[in-house]
Amino acid sequence: MKTALIIGSTGLVGSHLLNILLESKEYDKVITFGKRVSGNQHPKLIEHLIDFDKPESYDDLVKGDDFFCTIGTTIKKAGSKEAFRKVDFEYPKQFALIALKNGVKQFLLISSLGADANSGNFYLRTKGEIESFLENCNFESVSIVQPSLLLGNRNEFRFGEKAGAFMMKVFSFLFIGNLKKYKPIQGITVAKALFELAQKKTIGFGIYKSDTIQRIGSR
Repeated sequence: MKTALIIGSTGLVGSHLLNILLESKEYDKVITFGKRVSGNQHPKLIEHLIDFDKPESYDDLVKGDDFFCTIGTTIKKAGSKEAFRKVDFEYPKQFALIALKNGVKQFLLISSLGADANSGNFYLRTKGEIESFLENCNFESVSIVQPSLLLGNRNEFRFGEKAGAFMMKVFSFLFIGNLKKYKPIQGITVAKALFELAQKKTIGFGIYKSDTIQRIGSR
């Protein structure tokens, strides 16, 4: 039996993943770290309310087998590029270093399709930089999922995302062949794919694009 660790458990993908982990037979303990509780009541669940900017206060709590990083925001919601980078780069990096020090063997991260550390787009460059950082960490296994536009009910309204999702669903029949990876994907499908990838125990570093995520998460 394993212990799962997760940040971002109240988000679109994270909330689905949390439910999957709690109901799975593979984990006897699920530990979350966040600014608010999930609202779940389960004997396997341990929730830590933390100040992300004070890692010394939870340093010794990050102990387990598989770490799932589903945290993420937008520049608009964060309020600035600096605040966005803190959530999407600094916090995952911070937790990865603590997890590595504490013997966690596997790290799984939600990134974004098009992530590239050399991109001229700040959002995609930040996503690419955390990917590059994790590639150079000494975890036994690192799995990066790069979903396309995420579909599902969020706690907050994102107009651009809603409009984009509507348009892409209307024209979804066009996403064939090499364009499959751009097809919108349900948040719960990404969550299922993260869970399945964790059970594979693949050694080394792997990146999974949206069409592959769709296939894995639909099994």
